[in-house]
Amino acid sequence: MWSKWMKSLYDWTMHLMAGKGAVAALCGLSFAESSFFPIPPDILMIPLILKQRDRAFRIAFLCTLFSVIGGAFGYIIGCGLYDVVAVPFLNYFGWMEEFEVVKQAYIKYGAWIVLGAGITPFPYKLITIASGVMQMNFGLFMLISMIGRGLRFFLVAGALYKWGEPMRKFIEKNLGWLSVVFFILLVGAFFLVKLF
Repeated sequence: MWSKWMKSLYDWTMHLMAGKGAVAALCGLSFAESSFFPIPPDILMIPLILKQRDRAFRIAFLCTLFSVIGGAFGYIIGCGLYDVVAVPFLNYFGWMEEFEVVKQAYIKYGAWIVLGAGITPFPYKLITIASGVMQMNFGLFMLISMIGRGLRFFLVAGALYKWGEPMRKFIEKNLGWLSVVFFILLVGAFFLVKLF
């Protein structure tokens, strides 16, 4: 049942990625995920690259660019709109406790937190908002965000560019258990916050 549903979702996404609005959808998701949306852009970026392998690095660049711009928006939310926007948002998703833990870790590790969240599946939006709340130097925040997000998306793009067709076949053959692993990693990333 789960595998059938994931196969349908995968086929629909691959079909969507062939359309004209695919890159715009990816840019919008990359922006939103960095400041308020819970789903990472990888869910669109991977099939888009598999469908248009020759554009892998352009896609990674756009994903990075819009993710960093979205991160700046998250920073603004944390810096100037914390009580009005961030608190209701964090409460709605049940992330307020985790956010408080992130703030404490921020005091200890600062820029390293931004870099780590940029590379890993960790909820990056919590870090962008925390960066604004803690009033991290904005230029440094943008630089580290560009490095972290760039590393993440360009590494994925490079792997898909190099092993595109075998990778596509591997994903299609093992979609069921890969989707379970992806889901576990995504959920696990949210709970990692509590380990600080």
